[in-house]
Amino acid sequence: MLPFIRPDLAKFTAYKPHPSSDTAASVPTQFDRLDTNESPYELPPQLKEKLAWTYQQEIETNRYPDGGHEALKSAIAEYVNESALLPSLFNAANISVGNGSDELIRSLLIATCLGGEGSILVANPTFSMYGILAQTLGIPVVAVGRNETNFEIDLKAAQSAIEETQNPPIRVVFVVHPNSPTANSLTTAELVWLKSLPEHILVVIDEAYFEFSQTSLVGELPQRPNWVILRTFSKAFRLASLRVGYCVAHPEAIGILEKIRLPYNLPSFSIAAALIALQNRPLLLESIAQILSERAKLIEALSQQPELQITTSNANFIYVRLKPNSSHSQDATLKSLHHKLRTLGTLVRHISGGLRITVGTSEENARTINRVQAALANLES
Repeated sequence: MLPFIRPDLAKFTAYKPHPSSDTAASVPTQFDRLDTNESPYELPPQLKEKLAWTYQQEIETNRYPDGGHEALKSAIAEYVNESALLPSLFNAANISVGNGSDELIRSLLIATCLGGEGSILVANPTFSMYGILAQTLGIPVVAVGRNETNFEIDLKAAQSAIEETQNPPIRVVFVVHPNSPTANSLTTAELVWLKSLPEHILVVIDEAYFEFSQTSLVGELPQRPNWVILRTFSKAFRLASLRVGYCVAHPEAIGILEKIRLPYNLPSFSIAAALIALQNRPLLLESIAQILSERAKLIEALSQQPELQITTSNANFIYVRLKPNSSHSQDATLKSLHHKLRTLGTLVRHISGGLRITVGTSEENARTINRVQAALANLES
């Protein structure tokens, strides 16, 4: 370990989201990539052509991007208002944009907990980057569990953690609505608890999958200055490669984030792509209905496998576990199933005692169903 590096970083490993170069030669080189919750659909050709024209005619590569993001923030505010059916609820002062939601999460952590000012609370299993980003900043992470049946947060444990954690106290609570990897939305009881938290605790509600759940809490923000809503262009808007995330919050909170974020944090091409996506949102969001239909087919087919149980999904992915009465070792069987699917050419995420499977195209889903059936049959033999 280099002597100038913080010693606690030695225990961390770098995040590796996609298969690396160490992939075995026997594994297919063309995967069905159903492990990262991306959209299975590319931008339509006419939008790619429009974006290419914008790059050629309007973007000066020798100039810095728009550092204030005013046009993009106004367009996002219009979309948020439209989706909330409240035409004048938010404006650009309520919006901050980041290089993916990860940058916004990191900025929120810096604004609230850095320097021993606070800890964060998460309910596992959930999106891992909350804990990863906090730990890389030296911020303590307090984790509670979830109900093993419906994945509701253990609210008793969460409240106890809020009351008992000191030096430093919990300053931020992170939740995903719907949660990843388990695909369940917040329950009434969870919402009541979140609303009961005092104003000195920041509540971050990650709505990365809002377009699929069609359930949002942005309407609560005017009454709750300690709430922040995170969203992304990486999922429903098909812009995962361009890394555009945004948050909606009280103007004072946005003002703090604007102080913290790096200057020129979004490239001009990413800004242009997000604006074009918003201008053409009816076309892009047409795919939502197809994804939800494919999700239903995937759940129906895999639910017929006697070894598997699948919880209700409100996102663009499903969460598959082995039934408790399975004759096999749960962990060993999941690892074997995950490996077999990879060998056959389908990438899924093995996480927290289950497999998270992104809903793909009709063809990808058909292959997934066949490969799961074959893998399970192979385990039985």
